[in-house]
Amino acid sequence: MLDTILNDFSKYFPEVNNALSAGIPIFARVAGLMRAAPFLQRNEIPAIAKVGFTLIFTVILCMVLHPSSPPQGSSLIYSIIINYLCGALIGFIIYCVVVAVESGGDMINMQQGLSSATIMDPTTSAQVSIMGRVFSLIGLIIFMEIGGAYWTFNALVRSFGIFPIYNTAIGLDEFVNMPYLVKITSNVLYIGLQIASPVLLATLGQDIILGVISKTAPQVNVFQMSFLFKPCLGAAILIIVLPSALDVISDYFLSYANIF
Repeated sequence: MLDTILNDFSKYFPEVNNALSAGIPIFARVAGLMRAAPFLQRNEIPAIAKVGFTLIFTVILCMVLHPSSPPQGSSLIYSIIINYLCGALIGFIIYCVVVAVESGGDMINMQQGLSSATIMDPTTSAQVSIMGRVFSLIGLIIFMEIGGAYWTFNALVRSFGIFPIYNTAIGLDEFVNMPYLVKITSNVLYIGLQIASPVLLATLGQDIILGVISKTAPQVNVFQMSFLFKPCLGAAILIIVLPSALDVISDYFLSYANIF
């Protein structure tokens, strides 16, 4: 009796049946994005909220996309895996954009002599530097403020036109702008140095001055003085240049908006 009801349901309600059949791969793609995108993957967001948001967004996408029925012989498990990887790839691209700001914070943290001062990052469950964590949150806030969430979900919606849910392979040349992707991954160190350069130059000048003092007055314990001066000088320079650094971060995010 149940088999008959299910067969009749697919005949009398084909659109609902197609939406249910396509909903699982769409759910997997949204879940992949949720797992990799920097502002969605955070452990501070409860898992039940992530699942609920993924389900609601899947229902909205099914109503917007009007997916067709799966082709004959298609594998549901393979569709789930390939769509999850597709969503994770979009999230990874966004993560590569944001992680450059965190690398600048790590450089500042190391140059200030705060390498031993680390905190637990609940997102990655690893020890991270204080300044790296601060710049990571600043970069995330700026990314959201200039429209990063819109870029992310717009890229996800556009991905269904470039890579349909029943495709069997991801065409990277069509799916992402490869020159931009290569530039993002290769310029992480460059952008980090650009953000951290004022503090790096200031602390380098301080090291030179302390080196001269150690040669002219050997009785002065320059090694202990550096532990006091470096954090204070770095914090003072950072307060002065932070407004300019925020502009640099905003321009950096806007320059890579085309990849979405």
